[in-house]
Amino acid sequence: MGSRFPSHQLSNGLYVSGRPEQPKEKAPTICSNVMPYTGGDIKKSGELGKMFDLHVEKSRKSGPLGNAPSRNTSFGGAASNSGPVSNSGGRSNYSGSLSSSVPGAGGSARAKSNSGPLNKHGEPTKRSSGPQSGGVTPMARQNSGPLPPVLPTTGLITSGPISSGPLNSSGAPRKVSGPLDSAASMKIRATSFAHNQAVTNLNTEDGYSIQGSFPKPILWAVILLFVMGFIAGGFILGAVHNAILLIVVVVIFGFVAALLIWNACWGRRGAIGFINCYPDADLRTAKDGQYVKVTGVVTCGNFPLESSFQRVPRCVYTSTTLFEYRGWDSKAANTEHRRFTWGLRAMERHAVDFYISDFQSGLRALVKTGYGARVTPYVDESVIIDINPDNKDMSPEFLRWLRERNLSSDDRIMRLKEGYIKEGSTVSVMGVVQRNDNVLMIVPPSEPISTGCQWAKCVLPTNIDGLVLRCEDTSNIDVIPV
Repeated sequence: MGSRFPSHQLSNGLYVSGRPEQPKEKAPTICSNVMPYTGGDIKKSGELGKMFDLHVEKSRKSGPLGNAPSRNTSFGGAASNSGPVSNSGGRSNYSGSLSSSVPGAGGSARAKSNSGPLNKHGEPTKRSSGPQSGGVTPMARQNSGPLPPVLPTTGLITSGPISSGPLNSSGAPRKVSGPLDSAASMKIRATSFAHNQAVTNLNTEDGYSIQGSFPKPILWAVILLFVMGFIAGGFILGAVHNAILLIVVVVIFGFVAALLIWNACWGRRGAIGFINCYPDADLRTAKDGQYVKVTGVVTCGNFPLESSFQRVPRCVYTSTTLFEYRGWDSKAANTEHRRFTWGLRAMERHAVDFYISDFQSGLRALVKTGYGARVTPYVDESVIIDINPDNKDMSPEFLRWLRERNLSSDDRIMRLKEGYIKEGSTVSVMGVVQRNDNVLMIVPPSEPISTGCQWAKCVLPTNIDGLVLRCEDTSNIDVIPV
């Protein structure tokens, strides 16, 4: 039946007047899945990453999508599909929540994608790596690659050094190919050792000192007695022509002088003999505050060291010393350098905290040799290189080492020694046991320890201050892997 007024039939069978209502676009249904733990990474935070215009990784499907009606949302960011899409359309699939829940974000997203072909609704077509069938026109912003994260200043404090220079696409510092400046890297490393609070800088030589064995008043009293003896012996010899007193004084003086010279040459070996003969203690039965000697395998702590010349990694103690021989007309290495002797010209000696596993009990203790602790090292050093004016150009590594420290190499006879304690070495440590909250530590004693007289070796007593480290030359010894 005809009528001037248009009518249409509803789904329940009723006829109503008027034209059928056009189907309205459904509002986007915002649904969110359980987000995984992002660890503070803003690029994995979904909505927050979209707000900062960061690239969010989307999940990809390799198979066809199910028959679901396509929804045109007012915001961009659809996932790309590597497989074919069904004729009925496809729904973008995210690994987290939808790209945005902010009203008005669609306008900005649509305004950003002005280039490229448009579909029949005036919206940019979606590009994908695989073939698609017709009828799928979701809005998506096309990016040629991940955008570098340019974040505003938020005051967020993060761990690690502040990187300078260009960044790559993921925001990490870009790796620059080519060799680095070795001199600059060595200066930075030396500066970090010198100014790091965790590193103890030992700038004194570990040689035997007679002045450290006796107090100064006793030494001056002995010198005064000998002077008076010589005066008295000479007076008696000139007055009554009797040389007995003078001979006795000369014999005693010769004996004392020989004893002092012997100790100056062999005093360090006497101290090492005292350390070797000292009995090892069991950390299980050691009391708090007891002075013990522990022998075991070394493990690095939080800040391992590297030797200066050979660059041996993962060390807990390093020592590099440069000696110079002074002839009759040669230059002195230091202010106290005598002629026809070897003098110390430069020294780099560092120590840090480390762990030691006791051979007796198997317990592990923390040895506090870092942070400026008092340490007396008895670590054997091996001769690395001998330099004279004839062969100084034969070792470019040694010349580089000198240039890095602003040391000259002009016609000098030099000798470089290096010693270190690397991880896995067997070391003897002497110190005081300290237990703090179930943490076993070995700390320096409050007073120096005397080695006592060693009559069999004619070695006078000497004082050992601080923690004692004893290690043989490990350059040719295989260490225990840890």
